[in-house]
This record gives sequence, C-alpha cells and structure tokens, in this order.
Amino acid sequence: MRIIQINTSVNTGSTGRIAEEIGQTVIANGMESYIAYGRIVRDSQSSIIRIGNDWDVKCHVLATRLWDKHGFSSTHATKRFIDELKKVNPNIIHFHNLHGYYLNVEVLFNYLSRVQIPIVWTLHDCWPMTGHCSYFDYVNCNKWETECCKCPNLKGYPATLFIDKSKENFIRKKRVFTSVCNITFVTPSHWLKGIVEHSYFNSYPVKVIHNGVDLKVFEPQKDEKVKVKYGLSTENKIILGVASIWDRRKGLTDFIRMNQMLAKNEQIVLVGLNKDQIRSLPKGIVGVSRTENMYDLAALYSVADVFVNPTWVDNFPTTNIEALACGTPVVTYQTGGSPEAISKDTGRIVEKGNVEALYQAVSEILEKGKRYYQPLCRKRVESFFNKEERYQDYIELYKSLL
Repeated sequence: MRIIQINTSVNTGSTGRIAEEIGQTVIANGMESYIAYGRIVRDSQSSIIRIGNDWDVKCHVLATRLWDKHGFSSTHATKRFIDELKKVNPNIIHFHNLHGYYLNVEVLFNYLSRVQIPIVWTLHDCWPMTGHCSYFDYVNCNKWETECCKCPNLKGYPATLFIDKSKENFIRKKRVFTSVCNITFVTPSHWLKGIVEHSYFNSYPVKVIHNGVDLKVFEPQKDEKVKVKYGLSTENKIILGVASIWDRRKGLTDFIRMNQMLAKNEQIVLVGLNKDQIRSLPKGIVGVSRTENMYDLAALYSVADVFVNPTWVDNFPTTNIEALACGTPVVTYQTGGSPEAISKDTGRIVEKGNVEALYQAVSEILEKGKRYYQPLCRKRVESFFNKEERYQDYIELYKSLL
C-alpha cells in the first residue's frame, strides 16, 4: 500500500511533525510512505516531494496579499505535482494543511474528481470551510455557516491588504471541494467535528482522532537543573506557557495582565518568544526563546507547577497534552478544542478573556499542589493521547477505505 500525505511542511511545526510521525507509522506497518510539501522540510523517513519552489511561494504570497487568491495561485506548480502524483500512484491520499502559499486547490481537485483515489483529510483549522480565514471565532463571525462575505478578518492569516474576495472564495471553495465525493474527514477535536458538520461538508463522514504525544519523551522528570539552565528561581512556583509563535491570539497579553496579580513566590515562564518580545517583557516574567531539544522542554513542563494556555483560537493544542504527560495540570480558556484534553481532575477551564478567573484557577491548583495532580495527569494521557495508538488509528482508517 502506498500512502501520500500533503502538507505545508515535513517534520517541523505541529502539522509537519504529525505528518512525519504518521509516515513513520505507515512504514512500520510495511507500507510505502510519501510526503509532498510546499515550503519547509527537515530529515524524513518518508520519500519526499517538493510542490513548486521558493519563487512559486513568493508569487502565491503576492497573489494573496494583493488579490485575496489564497489557495488559487501556484497553478503550474500544482500541475507539475500532479505529474509526480501519477507516478507515485497512491492507494490513499492524505491531506493536512492545503493552505500555506504552495498549492492551487482548484487544479488539484479538478484532477482528483476524475480519479477514484480515497482521500483522508485531517483538518487542523477552519480554512477549508471559510472564504478567507483559518479561525473565525477570534472575530465572532458565523458567516461561514451560510456564505462568507465582507470578511471582518481580512488582516488575519492569510492576510490580504486591499481586496475582499471572501464571498467569491467561499463559493469557489465549496464548488471545488465538494466536487470530490470520496473524502473522509478527520478532526483532532470534537469541537472541530461540530464545525465540519455545520459546514458545506456536512454530508461527508467525519472521524475524531486526537493528537498524541511521545510518552517516552514527555514524562515526569525530577531533574531540577533545568531551572538553573534557564535562569529560573528554585524557590518560586512556576506558571508555564509554551507556544511556537506568541501573539495576542495565543494569550501573550493575558499573561502580561496576569503577571500583575501574582504573589511574590509565583513566576511566569514563557517558552517560544522572539528576542524583541523577551526584551519587552515586564519585570517578573522569564522569557525563553526556545529549548535546545524536546527533552529540555519536557523538563520545563515537569518543573512547572501549572501549565497555562490562554489561547483565543485553537483546534486541539498539543502543548496541553505535553504538559499533562509530564504530570503538570493545565488551565485553559473555553476555546475551540483546547478544553478537550483535560478533566476536572487534571486542570481547569475558564471563560475566554477572563484573566481574573484564569488566575483564580491557577491559584486553586497551586493551593492543592502538584503532588495531587501528577499521577492523574499522566494517567489521562496514557489512556487517551498515546501517540503510537492515535497514529495506528490512521492505519486502521486507511485499511477500511480500500
């Protein structure tokens, strides 16, 4: 069996790592694994195929910024990729993010509508169901349920500077995507499954497969040296936040507001900030640009007393389950699928944007103590979010489609 996945990246970023690890599972099950990508690649065990080149990406970015044509540029790059796709002759095509300035979805789906290759489409955000944005709840917009128009989030990813083609894009995407019948959708959260079922994909089958984590990497550690390595106090209670890109949508402003409420023995530590953000942090917040490796990240999760994820838009953040795997309870906003990772015994869920309630939840967890939560957090991840088991779910899905 030959499986080809299509994504913006390979083995980097959250979706790139997921594609790589699914590919590894495919190979371990005696199948052939290919990954086609648009922009960024790291070492991979799968056979990789580049869609287009850097010039194609730049042209696609320009078409997006000037004419709001995201997903409808890269025509020649996509045609060349289809030639490669024919050579691979896959049994299953598995989509991840088709957005990201590298693919013409109309050209690709016109080809797929003429062949009968089963398709699995793992949705990591809402872009396939809107006329423009990848997340609409940030601006409280529900136009996607009927028909996008006059988009209130044009400056959100994928940003356009002048022209609003959200209505035209919505109609076009609906026609293009629904021209292919043999698609099985996968969502990492029940929240996103609900979105799919209220969209123009409501006649397609949808299966929830949660993201998973490597339980051998993300596990409780007792090494306190990581505190010294990253300049953390050995006496303070650590309130940890982790993101690959920090901005208001990920809750950076909320952390800064919460910092004013902390007791003297409490300290916020944020991982993933850029240098400018670190320089502008208020007194009391420790900024870490990035950890040297995943084991250091696991060590930081382990020494933290609570992990806080005040995200304003999210599907199913992997950081929540990484923290739980290391025995650290989670506090998060009622945002998208973020609350689905935790239970009443492993964290707290609070109203989006309510920083006072956020700190109150943190205080309750700190008062109860890490020792109470650690075994419960670890058990929850072992039961529901074991990477090996979740990726094996994809193998079983592939087999069921043939």
